[in-house]
Amino acid sequence: MRAAQQISFARPSTFRMKAFPIISVVLASALPAMLPIIAQFPLLPPFGLILFVAWRLIRAELWPSWIGIPLGFWDDLFSGQPFGSGILLWTIIVLAFEFADRILVWRDWWVDWLMAAAAIAFGIAGGLVIIGFTGTPASMEIIVPQLVWSIFTYPLVTRLVAVLDRWRIGRNN
Repeated sequence: MRAAQQISFARPSTFRMKAFPIISVVLASALPAMLPIIAQFPLLPPFGLILFVAWRLIRAELWPSWIGIPLGFWDDLFSGQPFGSGILLWTIIVLAFEFADRILVWRDWWVDWLMAAAAIAFGIAGGLVIIGFTGTPASMEIIVPQLVWSIFTYPLVTRLVAVLDRWRIGRNN
């Protein structure tokens, strides 16, 4: 009877192992478009970008260098940014992380947060610069609340990604 009560966890499916991080970023990119919030200026953090950065910093081996192209494309569909801005900015972020992985000897939590803050700031400010190229007047002051909110949201998103990653690999203890 005691042996029957013991639960053994089988190895998770390949689909769950490979697709779940991508699905979570896709859903996070679409989340702000589904929320019933109307604002005069950007206030909500770019959840897709923050989740993307968190997954990349926690599990660098999951995604190839070109993953910024399709995920940036998806984010462009929901973010309201000019088409191609997410593709460009997310690809540059991935390539910067690849470069940082080669030159950094060690990383701790603070280094990851600094790298994430730089990537998030680059993604938000880069989007504003690209909007400026379209002829729409934009100033940097308008993105400060979103930028601060996004950088301080990153540790919470990292905790969420750690929980999701434990579920993804089948470690439920």
